[in-house]
Amino acid sequence: MSDLPGALPEAVRSLAAADFSAVVQRFTAAGFTVAEPADGIITIKAAGPRDAARPAVLISVGVHGDETGPIEVVAYLLDALSHQPSALAVDLMLCVGNIGAIRAGKRFIDADLNRMFRAQRGTLEGTAEAARADVMIAATTDFFNDAGPVRWHLDLHTAIRPSVYPTFAIVPELIADQPRTQLIDWLGLAEIGAIIMNPASVGTYSYYSAEHHAAAGTTIELGRIGTLGQNDLTQFKAASQALDDLLRGAPLREGTQRPHIFNTARQIIKLSDQFQMAFGKETHNFTAMKQGEEIARDGDTVYTVQYPEELVVFPNPDVRVGLRAGLMVVRVA
Repeated sequence: MSDLPGALPEAVRSLAAADFSAVVQRFTAAGFTVAEPADGIITIKAAGPRDAARPAVLISVGVHGDETGPIEVVAYLLDALSHQPSALAVDLMLCVGNIGAIRAGKRFIDADLNRMFRAQRGTLEGTAEAARADVMIAATTDFFNDAGPVRWHLDLHTAIRPSVYPTFAIVPELIADQPRTQLIDWLGLAEIGAIIMNPASVGTYSYYSAEHHAAAGTTIELGRIGTLGQNDLTQFKAASQALDDLLRGAPLREGTQRPHIFNTARQIIKLSDQFQMAFGKETHNFTAMKQGEEIARDGDTVYTVQYPEELVVFPNPDVRVGLRAGLMVVRVA
């Protein structure tokens, strides 16, 4: 059933193939309430009456099928915890996003899954990813419906192109002050170099969780994209340790460096097939541009830099019409 590479460690192969059977057996035997509400989704909750103080943590990987590093990181963490289940200090939902794309070794099947978490999808409504998003939304709603006030959603990605900041995160502005501060502190622990504050949804999974379920949600770019089973896991060492600490309820370690903070200046939306960027799509994330420089043009619409300095993130002129082709940010801290 799978096109996954042959020589994979069993924990990685199982997670990439959305096979949770061994994990289910171990946590169930330890007395946890374990469910698989859909293919590629598992929830592991403490048995008995709901403890409102117990955090609810959603971790998602593989929302883009070719971003495989986080799959490996989480596979090893989950496998280790399943052999020491009493160490799990949170109620956990793990979601393997675009299973079909992971199996095919592709970014997506029909369209970008991480643009589907919104009410209006337009021409994308009939895609495989729209159907998958509906499944993920239903499972996410069920998971957070009976959760206490401490809610996290860490959506783990890796970047296609090089970046001035090899690791960075997108954090919705609408997250309340206290959980936002805790999230930023945790991102510092994970050695995330930069945070972009996002004022509006473009249909991402983490923004959906923040907006509709009051989760401290974030999309995290953990490093460079790689082939499943061949990722350089050293680039994920700090993030892996921070994830393990979170799942085991370890206190926040001292001495972490606070990430640089950026505000969103504007979204660059592709309005038509005439869209052209003033630089190549291979441009590094966080490349600086000066006031007045042209960013892109789309027919009669010309995007230029408005602030003394703006940095470009996610430049991609090949997206579908109506979607974001780039993000311009300004540093504030």
